[in-house]
Amino acid sequence: MIELEGVPELIDPVMVAAFEGWNDAGDAASAAVAHLDREWKGEVFAALDAEDYYDFQVNRPTVFLDGGVRKITWPTTRLSVVRVGDTNGKGRTRDLVLVRGIEPSMRWRSFCNEILGFAHELGVEMLVVLGSLLGDTPHTRPVPVSGVTSDADLAARLDLEESRYEGPTGIVGILQEACTHAGVPAVSLWAAVPHYVSQPPNPKASLALLNRLEDLLDVRIPLGELTEDARAWQLGVDQLAAEDSEVAEYVQSLEEARDTADLPEASGEAIAREFERYLRRRDPQSGPGVATEGGLADGRDSSYLRDTTSGRTRPPRPVSKEPREPKSGDETATGPKDTAKGNGTSESPDSPGGTDPADSPGPEDGPESSGS
Repeated sequence: MIELEGVPELIDPVMVAAFEGWNDAGDAASAAVAHLDREWKGEVFAALDAEDYYDFQVNRPTVFLDGGVRKITWPTTRLSVVRVGDTNGKGRTRDLVLVRGIEPSMRWRSFCNEILGFAHELGVEMLVVLGSLLGDTPHTRPVPVSGVTSDADLAARLDLEESRYEGPTGIVGILQEACTHAGVPAVSLWAAVPHYVSQPPNPKASLALLNRLEDLLDVRIPLGELTEDARAWQLGVDQLAAEDSEVAEYVQSLEEARDTADLPEASGEAIAREFERYLRRRDPQSGPGVATEGGLADGRDSSYLRDTTSGRTRPPRPVSKEPREPKSGDETATGPKDTAKGNGTSESPDSPGGTDPADSPGPEDGPESSGS
């Protein structure tokens, strides 16, 4: 039974979710939702019963001291709500329901039904799930973010890709399919994380996801220190790559492939999209969709969906000097000596045309990679 006592009536609510585990390479997706929760001071109003969905030998509870008293935090999925608006009342007011947790170990269908139960009770108009995957993308270039949906009408209206993927999937794919059957519009946004530097955190990928979410919902997301963190992350990886000539050469080959694939994207539409984002951040008073911490606005605007022109760009696989392509969870993958395995796949498990070469996920993926 879902009880929502104390939760006010929400305005044009959109649910934004991310789950740690198989669909969260570099922790980019879960960190993006955590950023939203932190910047907008989200208030937790519900948590799923951990006993129903998690194997505590895989996702162990943690013990901490609170004023000398020992307490336990159980792994679970929590829901919080934030109000997005403009401080002077000129912008759009909208509520976001943030869902952040760990990919469940069991009872995936019940898990999705419970999430959808909250969405129904709260009047959620669309669900956006964030994910991140390992890919052949250079860390020196903008992070590719693809938008995928199973709804043909939604794909046409928002210029998204319609999923054609077949193969193993994670909780993101299961939740999106559950939304389709329940008649809830659902979109998943996927950021590609360089497979050779997959150790979390990856603030650059989190930033890319938030920028795409900002375009999708037509709001202004406060970035705080995330931009500087992303810049520092790239400089750090530059230094690691410079210490290994083979890695530096491999990164250069990825750059060449990416630049060749991105030539058609250097269009007027792409430039206009970036300029629009610049203006929105530079002058919050320039139009609707402005979001500032704790701000409220008087007017409602249910037309929160707007067409976007950003498409998916996936560079072709370059010919590597290595005898085989590095894969997700592969300890022999070429990369800086200090990097670790990620917990994503080398291509989106839910993106069109994607494949999952890592049939056996790496140790960090754990049993969560298989649903029931």
